[in-house]
Amino acid sequence: MIHRVLILGGRGRIGSSVAQDIATHTQSQITITGRSPVAEGDADAKWLTDNQHWNAGTQVQFLVLDLAEVGKLREAIARSDLVIHCAGPFHYRDTNVLQTCIEQGVNYLDVSDHRSYTSKALNYNEQAAAAGVTAIINTGIFPGISNSMVRQGVEQFEQPEKIHLSYLVSGSGGAGITVMRTTFLGLQHPFEAWINGNWQLVKPYSQREVINFPAPYGRSGVYWFDMPETFTMPHYFPSVKTVITKFGSIPDFYNHLTWVAAHIFPKWLMQRRSMIEFLSYVSHFMTDVTNPFSGIGVAVRAEVTGQKDGEKAVYCSNLVYENTALASGCGTGSIAQLLLEGKLKKPGVSPVEEALPTDLFIQAMDSRGIKIDHHWL
Repeated sequence: MIHRVLILGGRGRIGSSVAQDIATHTQSQITITGRSPVAEGDADAKWLTDNQHWNAGTQVQFLVLDLAEVGKLREAIARSDLVIHCAGPFHYRDTNVLQTCIEQGVNYLDVSDHRSYTSKALNYNEQAAAAGVTAIINTGIFPGISNSMVRQGVEQFEQPEKIHLSYLVSGSGGAGITVMRTTFLGLQHPFEAWINGNWQLVKPYSQREVINFPAPYGRSGVYWFDMPETFTMPHYFPSVKTVITKFGSIPDFYNHLTWVAAHIFPKWLMQRRSMIEFLSYVSHFMTDVTNPFSGIGVAVRAEVTGQKDGEKAVYCSNLVYENTALASGCGTGSIAQLLLEGKLKKPGVSPVEEALPTDLFIQAMDSRGIKIDHHWL
């Protein structure tokens, strides 16, 4: 059976990486969308014509579609077996795509990475469950693969107590301008974090911490950053009293520039969309210059502390991958593959750590050559 997969925002770097993974690992017919036709020489869409390394039997087609075209969107969803929402930034998105999938009985994935959208999506859990629709949110690399690394760590303990997630991205990470927007949007407001059993207000890009990542990164600085797992994990792992999510960049001077934007720039200025656009384009231009030296890789470190055999212990997982965007594609694509093959079914709306069993996660990463190191500290 040939499944039909619709990837909204599939022409972007993250969406195209998801499409590439699905095309490599399934026989699905893939439709990717963009708001305008593919122009000749469009770098973001080059993979559309340069796909000789994909499965030759896979059919990929392009559909011009703006999410504001509600009727056209409904028709595209109705023709699909799985919809994958990659059209960020999700700070601005409503849940119309998810709602339409539930109404049409179509399974749903997204690469959302902001708590505002996650909160709205989770409100449709009961409707999705009643419709028999599996909707898994926050897939990708972080959140996404990182969530499953935490779940695997949590399962090592009788009573997990603390989760510490650290993310590091080199240069642009191989992603497009949307990811830059997401970073600067995340600096606009303080956010609540689950610390010592209480919700506490935290300033974005504060409390620098030096983390020892695997080679080639070594000791690198990370800072508090608002992520959906900051509040989804306390819900799914109720014995956990602290969840820390910190993010950093390579080269390190990007961290200092981001810190200035978060702490020195006037708040009213950072809350203007024009300022976010300016900073995003300037940053993307800068990473184009530094990418040849820094690379575009990613490192994820998931540290879980808890009670093991009556004693306090720490379980640490590390992942390093050479291309951040491709890693995100593996995270979302692997879950898509499991859904299409009928190996994963969880009606309702769930974040990754709740929906994906560890055994399936391990199989998916192994099949993609993604190695995760585990050790006790």
